[in-house]
Amino acid sequence: MQRLLLVLAAATLAATMACAGQAQSTIVLPVGKTAPTNGRQMYTSYCAPCHGMDGRGHGTLAAALTVQPSDLTLLSRNHRGRFPDNHVVSILQFGIEKPAHSAMQMPAWGPILAKMNQSNRQDRLLRVCNLSRYLDAIQVR
Repeated sequence: MQRLLLVLAAATLAATMACAGQAQSTIVLPVGKTAPTNGRQMYTSYCAPCHGMDGRGHGTLAAALTVQPSDLTLLSRNHRGRFPDNHVVSILQFGIEKPAHSAMQMPAWGPILAKMNQSNRQDRLLRVCNLSRYLDAIQVR
């Protein structure tokens, strides 16, 4: 079953990329289950398609965006050497105001993560916190 879901996710991603060059289309990221305690796994599933595996903004979907994704490894450097944890948590939960995905904004992962386990608000907070911690760990120091 997991293998089938991975194949379907890959097919969806390929179809999305094929359509991106033809017209301004909605970018759809398949959202699979991840461990709420594994920030790296969540980053790979949710963020890497746009921000790249290294966090520098060169993901496989970056070319389909109207604005280049942020280099997530420079967050601390851009905030006077301190990782902007509250800012990152806010973006993860509510998205951003700058449209990078044509008419869309960066996905607000808070509601998406909440749908994975609707009965557990703590699960969503745990996910956002661990994803933020992972982003802190990849900062250029």
